[in-house]
Formats: sequence, structure tokens, C-alpha cells
Amino acid sequence: MGRIIKWLFYLLVLGAIALVAYAYLGPTFGADFSPPQTEIRVPVQLDGQ
Repeated sequence: MGRIIKWLFYLLVLGAIALVAYAYLGPTFGADFSPPQTEIRVPVQLDGQ
């Protein structure tokens, strides 16, 4: 049982390192993390008395 938990821990650490590496190196390899930029205009009516 202890071996399984140890291997799961190793996999978790390896996955976290891979995720951080992908976040830093992704744009170098062509991954685009920026959201699509569009302008949204919504009319607002204020009640001024």
C-alpha cells in the first residue's frame, strides 16, 4: 500500500512540474494562452432624478 501512495506522489509532483514547464515554455512552441480580445458595448440607462 505504501508503494502505491509513493508512486502516486511521484506522479503528482512530476505532473505539477510538467504543468509549470508547459505554462512557461508553451508560447515558445506556439501555444497561445491569451484570451480573444473583442470590444463589447452595452447601453446603460441610469435613473437620475
